[in-house]
Amino acid sequence: MQLSREALLKAYRQMKTIRLFEERLHDEIALGEIAGFTHLYAGQEACAVGVCEHLGPKDYIISTHRGHGHCIAKGCDVIDMMKEIYGSRDGLCKGKGGSMHIADVNVGMLGANGIVGAGAPIAVGAGITAKSNGTVSIAFSGDGACNQGTTFEAMNMAVVLKLPVIFVFENNHYSEHTGEAYAVGAESMTARAAAFGMKAIKADGIDFFSVYDAMRELIDHCKAGNGPASIELDCERFYGHFEGDPQRYRGKGELERIREERDAIRTFRQKVTEAKLLDHGDLDAVDAEVAALIDRAVAESKAATRPTAADVTQDVYISY
Repeated sequence: MQLSREALLKAYRQMKTIRLFEERLHDEIALGEIAGFTHLYAGQEACAVGVCEHLGPKDYIISTHRGHGHCIAKGCDVIDMMKEIYGSRDGLCKGKGGSMHIADVNVGMLGANGIVGAGAPIAVGAGITAKSNGTVSIAFSGDGACNQGTTFEAMNMAVVLKLPVIFVFENNHYSEHTGEAYAVGAESMTARAAAFGMKAIKADGIDFFSVYDAMRELIDHCKAGNGPASIELDCERFYGHFEGDPQRYRGKGELERIREERDAIRTFRQKVTEAKLLDHGDLDAVDAEVAALIDRAVAESKAATRPTAADVTQDVYISY
């Protein structure tokens, strides 16, 4: 599917925003500016953007502990996200969610989740609503979550109820510190998903166009009333499982190799410039805009107000 110049620039802007957001967090955490556990998404940008560029605010996504990229791709406000991670009461969740629990139901982002495999059942619940209003529900998971019983039950229920749910497995090859080849006993994640009775495919998770085209096929499949689907995205993460992870499980030179050879943003730039769809000047201008946005987000977050003791009991219970 040929994308317009505007659509290409938007996709690149989304990917670059995720990359610079995460790189800046990496620096700020090292300086002691941000408290709490953080899992960076850098390297997997084509997955989030290739999926979410098809979605509107009434489509749902459920994220994981590595969720910043999904939030940005789904339309969460970048500055309010940064404020949330800094623990500000002006943050997207008033400083109570932090890195692993960002949500914005107004854009269909039903929340990141610190429990591995816990998002898939929520996506099935959202899929019941999606079935009635003609939208789709997306469950983002990693290669670790693909082994969880909650994920298996959710996939089976989605098939039984014939729900428009797409299970997106971002296979970055390490379930925390354990290699995918050791941890996944099945022939592949794709084959195991197909065994539940759903359409299951695989795409190159560092190539935006591969992800985008594959997701178009799956969304059409689900909206036609054919039930759920699954996609495995072969991708890489550029940082550790968490900030501070020494990554001793990686082979010598592995990280340098994937940054050189498997970079989603570099791949995108190469493809669109070689095809003369965009030029480097167009992309460099986006880089500058995004860098300014991230600088602003950090500056405002550092100056933002912090929660008080009186805020502890606010937004805990829903009043009917």
